[in-house]
Amino acid sequence: MSSTVQIRPIAVADAPAITRLMQGLGFDHSVEEIGRRLAMAPDRASDPALVAEAEGQAAGLIALHIAPMLFYPKPIARITTLVVDVATRRHGIGRALVEAAVALAEEAGCDTLELTTALHREEAQAFYRALGFDCTSFRMALRLQGITAAR
Repeated sequence: MSSTVQIRPIAVADAPAITRLMQGLGFDHSVEEIGRRLAMAPDRASDPALVAEAEGQAAGLIALHIAPMLFYPKPIARITTLVVDVATRRHGIGRALVEAAVALAEEAGCDTLELTTALHREEAQAFYRALGFDCTSFRMALRLQGITAAR
């Protein structure tokens, strides 16, 4: 990659690029759906998101959620989305996005940056370990859609 990577806050105008990038994670959201989701957190204070641009195109994105937790003395930051375009992987874009997320988390007073990743994403897990992340818990989830009807 010959050009410099620029990292900037996400904008609603990035919806088409976000739609394309999210396909790299196996999601097929429409541009309208991405726009709707971006509008859910208009000030982005607790949900900052950044885009990495390379050669004038969105090459990656990272989104965080910052929240106080009852059992931690300081808020935590969770990476909720990290994706780099397949064509630009292994060029430092993911690392630059995580470094920018660390800076945002520290600015917000967090002392922990965490993430979840699918069990089958072994390359992603190796990437996170190379950046210093440790596996510290096991995440479980309960889908709420339809749960009330089943009871």
